[in-house]
Amino acid sequence: MISSLASRSLSRNKVAARTATFAKSLSTSSDNTGKTTKRSEPLVETGEWAGCRRDFMAPIGISVRGADILNEPLYNKGTAFKTGERDRLRFRGLLPSRIMNINLQKERFLLAFRAEESNIKKNVMLEDLHDRNETLYHRVLVDHIEEVAPIVYTPTVGQACQEFAARFRRPRGMYFSEDDRGQMAAMVYNWPHKDVHVIVVTDGSRILGLGDLGANGMGIPIGKLALYCAAGGIAPHRVLPVVLDVGTDNEELLQDKFYLGVQKNRLRGEEYFYLVEEFMNAVRYRWPNVLVQFEDFSSDVAQTLLDTYRNNQLVFNDDIQGTGATALAGLLCALRATGSSVEALGDQRIVIAGAGSAGIGIAQTLLQAMMEQGRTEEEAKKAFFIVDQDGLLGTDRMESLTPEQQTFARSEDGGMALGEIVQKHKPTMLLGVTAVGGLFTEEIIRAMAANVERPIVFPLSNPTTRAECTAEQAYEWTEGRCIFASGSPFDPVHFDDGRVMYPSQCNNMYVFPGLGLGATVSGAKTVTDRMLYIAAEALAKFVPDEDVAQGKVFPPINRIREVSHRIAVAVVEEAIRDGQATKLTEDELEDIDSFVARKMYYPEYVPLVEKRTITI
Repeated sequence: MISSLASRSLSRNKVAARTATFAKSLSTSSDNTGKTTKRSEPLVETGEWAGCRRDFMAPIGISVRGADILNEPLYNKGTAFKTGERDRLRFRGLLPSRIMNINLQKERFLLAFRAEESNIKKNVMLEDLHDRNETLYHRVLVDHIEEVAPIVYTPTVGQACQEFAARFRRPRGMYFSEDDRGQMAAMVYNWPHKDVHVIVVTDGSRILGLGDLGANGMGIPIGKLALYCAAGGIAPHRVLPVVLDVGTDNEELLQDKFYLGVQKNRLRGEEYFYLVEEFMNAVRYRWPNVLVQFEDFSSDVAQTLLDTYRNNQLVFNDDIQGTGATALAGLLCALRATGSSVEALGDQRIVIAGAGSAGIGIAQTLLQAMMEQGRTEEEAKKAFFIVDQDGLLGTDRMESLTPEQQTFARSEDGGMALGEIVQKHKPTMLLGVTAVGGLFTEEIIRAMAANVERPIVFPLSNPTTRAECTAEQAYEWTEGRCIFASGSPFDPVHFDDGRVMYPSQCNNMYVFPGLGLGATVSGAKTVTDRMLYIAAEALAKFVPDEDVAQGKVFPPINRIREVSHRIAVAVVEEAIRDGQATKLTEDELEDIDSFVARKMYYPEYVPLVEKRTITI
């Protein structure tokens, strides 16, 4: 029955109808139990209900009461509590008399936010809002994602992590350390929410391009999960940021009297993996279907952890798999921009500077894509030139390479420097994940442009100061011919002849929210390689031809919820095809587009009722 329904569903889900279906999703909603209701009228535009809807919404039962509600960011509406709510919830008189609405609250916040020039202070303002009113916080993100995403995440989140201890105000998420061994199965019940769908966890060992920041790395899971909520529609009470506080080898933090993490050298070896295993068992015990996303683990453990859990648990490594899928989508669009077929990926000469988890993750994803397109593994591997600090990965040093690196080691030119590789092998694509700012010199870019009409240049390292080159440099050194995408955002580049170049941002936020949404709502057992390919393909197809013609290889950030919806639908369909979907009912299989849209959280104020037992 499932297969026949799935077949009918997949045949009906035409790309042309999906955007319309997503737009219609604003006419539906989900209550906190996951049951859906039909929205009979649009959001109110004026009055105290402005920005919300005024018809049936299933209320949320809350265990706090009175003034405590005002201190609980998940439920607090601040000055937007209606008169009836102030009476019913027992805090009449504890707020100013004027009742605001969510639109006015947002306008007031943005007025102060835009008056601040410092990005790190803007980040603090957003986190303060996050700590007092999560609905308003996520509404600001949803409505102004293009403006706010660089503050919540890259590039500003790097500085926020560096200053995490100094700016610490209120706890968010959970911390697990060696002292907690044997207690983790009980510890997870300290988290107050029973229905966690997504956990983002880091050990702080490789935060962006900044290195070992230990427990200060908590800023990364917090920022990622904000994007899961705003871009992917995962409700905020269903996400959990986690730090595995296994110490740090950062001498500055070991000597910092204000550092909040374990001030010991980093745990390593079997003890480290035992700790991770207990954590994984603990969270899986309480939340059996939770997606665990590994984030910013150092290269010496990242691939091992992924390989350990990927085939029997719902896990995902964003640095390896997310970066790879996002880069693949951008490169497929870049091929369209050059006038080539996306099936020509295997014909390219691809230089990847950086052989850590991100670089090898990209190479693995591209290799899988080439094989999806019909190449053999041996044919596909010939396209790659992977470079680390010792030069081109070669078979002459196989013993010092990881198994994943060995896959891409070449029998000739081992140890050749990046500039020499460009001169000799004339790459069509140049990607950087080294965190070495300025690595792509003028000489290298000009040499590439001399041999390729439309060179594809992707300096992907974060934050901006660690980018291998800037957009302005890449465009200038190629006379505006290159197709450019970077990890952090760059402004458009204006040429004297009137041309304007629009750099794209190859940001993982295009992939992981939709991938996580699709995997969790379908009840997928694992995240498969084909799901990653399907997600990248869905993202690449979302970019319209007119944007591709301008050299843009990713869609506008302000359409991120539509992108996430499209990717989630594709992932759900793949989970069905692969026999991985465990949660879908027959009715939901009939219209997957609408099913996914209904599951997407939208930040608006919902009625609250006290949980209490009434006896007569």
